[in-house]
Amino acid sequence: MASITPLSQSQPLYEKTQFTLLKKPQNQFCSIPFSRFTQSSKLSLKKSRMVVVSATTAAEKSNKRYPGEAKGFVEEMRFVAMKLHTRDQSKEGEKEPEGQPMAKWEPSVEGYLRFLVDSKLVYDTLEKIMEKAPFPEYAEFRNTGLERSESLAKDLEWFRQQGYAIPEPSTPGLNYARYLEDLSEKDPQAFICHFYNTYFAHSAGGRMIGRKVAEKILNKKELEFYKWDGDLSQLLQNVREKLNKVAENWTREEKNHCLEETEKSFKFSGEILRLILS
Repeated sequence: MASITPLSQSQPLYEKTQFTLLKKPQNQFCSIPFSRFTQSSKLSLKKSRMVVVSATTAAEKSNKRYPGEAKGFVEEMRFVAMKLHTRDQSKEGEKEPEGQPMAKWEPSVEGYLRFLVDSKLVYDTLEKIMEKAPFPEYAEFRNTGLERSESLAKDLEWFRQQGYAIPEPSTPGLNYARYLEDLSEKDPQAFICHFYNTYFAHSAGGRMIGRKVAEKILNKKELEFYKWDGDLSQLLQNVREKLNKVAENWTREEKNHCLEETEKSFKFSGEILRLILS
């Protein structure tokens, strides 16, 4: 943190009053012109002001409050994520809508199956990473009740029993799973961003999408993907508390790095979501 450099103080000059007449002093010393002394004083004052301004700016930066920070780091992540929504998705959204609004979607069972298969690959990957826990804090997020892999396995089996062929994972899911595996080994802050956005987005907007798709192509059948054991709001709160606790040990730079990963998380998940319309 920048410190304010104290101004140097000139030593006071004390002279004893002389009552005898002195001879005119010889030019043994060079006298300092008054104009130069004034110029020097102004320069010194200017420098001191610059130091004070620099220190004040640094202090303001250190005291800066990030949106949602007072409520914990999860609220910071939520704030950044909501800004990446469109206005028709959220009143906090700032992104321009791309493609047709969801109300005009024309999904197919085949496209929805591709979405479910790729989603399962992503959840499989996240849950295996938490079990392996290459960083100790990942172990905090085992068995949270938000896990989706088993539920998706049941849904895919149901489709199989209805006579549908279950496809292999496609490029969007494979790319995201590979990215998560690599990230989890070297960048825990960025990885936690993907963990948060994947599970929390599915519990909110994901459920709404599932309901709309079911109305159009599944005769309103509710899949296991959209069901949780226990009270969902409490499960989410438990994970929020764990995330906030983990983030308490991060520097401000590490927190910002985590927030910056949000856009990539949206990019990967958006590519998988668009499979519904394929």
